[in-house]
Amino acid sequence: MKKGARVLGIDDSPFTKNDSRVLVVGVVERDGAVDGVLSTTVERDGDDATERILGMISRSRFLPQVKVIMLNSIMMGGFNIVDIAEIHEKTGKPVIAVVRKMPDMKRVEKALSKVRCAEEKMARIKRAGKVHRIDKLYAQLAGITPEDAAGIIGRYRGIPEAIRLAHVIAGGIVRGESSGKA
Repeated sequence: MKKGARVLGIDDSPFTKNDSRVLVVGVVERDGAVDGVLSTTVERDGDDATERILGMISRSRFLPQVKVIMLNSIMMGGFNIVDIAEIHEKTGKPVIAVVRKMPDMKRVEKALSKVRCAEEKMARIKRAGKVHRIDKLYAQLAGITPEDAAGIIGRYRGIPEAIRLAHVIAGGIVRGESSGKA
């Protein structure tokens, strides 16, 4: 990815088991500068994350300039699973979902068994594809090769800046002050 390309980083806010909706923030970043902020909400443990994120992105004036969409995990608002393949198909943009630790699929399946539509959610997780080790992160990819994703992720020291900023903004809005790592 060339220098100066815009990245859209997306993360959800902190939430509790009593919250029915969870804030999701998108930050459009280029070379460390914020060009814009987007937001939407998703149902906690629901099934609307893909649709709500697509709506947020498609309404944005930044979409034509964004070169890659990056998410902090394919899970927003608990077990509201984002279909990264669908986001790629409908936006034409590559999608990279990153996490710091390799997902423990046995624990995920066990936890999923306690929420509604568990089989559909597991199918979305599997549709996201193989988890690739890229630098210090793990990533699921849609519309981009592991090599090209490594070139983008390698520009950062850990979590990409657009995701980190989305995390900080979402936490600051919901809790009144940001805290923790993306």
